[in-house]
Amino acid sequence: MKIAALQSTLFWQDRDANLAYFSDLIKNIGAADVVVLPEMFTTGFSMAPEHIAEPADGPTLHWLRDMAQQHHIAICGSVAVQENNKYFNRFYWVSPEGESHYDKHHLFRMAGEHKHYAAGMERKIVEYQGVRICLQVCYDLRFPVYCRNRNDYDLLIFVANWPEARRHAWSSLLTARAIENQSYVIGVNRVGEDGNGIHYSGDSVILDYLGQPVAHAAANTPAILSAEISLADLQAFRETFPAHLDADGFELK
Repeated sequence: MKIAALQSTLFWQDRDANLAYFSDLIKNIGAADVVVLPEMFTTGFSMAPEHIAEPADGPTLHWLRDMAQQHHIAICGSVAVQENNKYFNRFYWVSPEGESHYDKHHLFRMAGEHKHYAAGMERKIVEYQGVRICLQVCYDLRFPVYCRNRNDYDLLIFVANWPEARRHAWSSLLTARAIENQSYVIGVNRVGEDGNGIHYSGDSVILDYLGQPVAHAAANTPAILSAEISLADLQAFRETFPAHLDADGFELK
């Protein structure tokens, strides 16, 4: 599976400008099976959902469908969505074969996200080209129990607006999630400054199941990370080092 992860700047609360920007980028990424965009890629990490949120079947979802069909890719990233009188930070997954979504479960209280958005309550695994993929958003990275591999995924994706001030935690936790879950991990973060004056350094990365980088973006600059992941290599490693067989059982409440 060929991955293209887009570390990018974002136009603050300007959906049309962001969609035009990503449309141009996607035209030039070359061969890819999966394209990963940052968290809230149409607006930046905004706590004004009453101004920026789209309906569940809104224009960004239609754009994702168009991109998937035109370029024969699966494409994913999160968007502010309004549904049933609630707002969600919704991670869309769209491919030519169909679509799914995951609503961010852990809301970043230090920015007041829990006051503006509702938490999703369903963990989401999608399957594409035989690869099982777990969808997660930004702050979810800090909660290893929630994203723990229960032998139900092969690739873990985090999309984020993770500030530069905590970049060490971002990189360290991504590595830990790859090692402990014996899984490929993609972490896609934005760069630049948002409308609140918060700076983002990116540090996007694609890691293998040993926590080693397969591709890594330079800090503070837009970049397209390209890498190929191998399900056969992952399965071979799990067979020779089956640590998952000694994992502790648990259930989420």
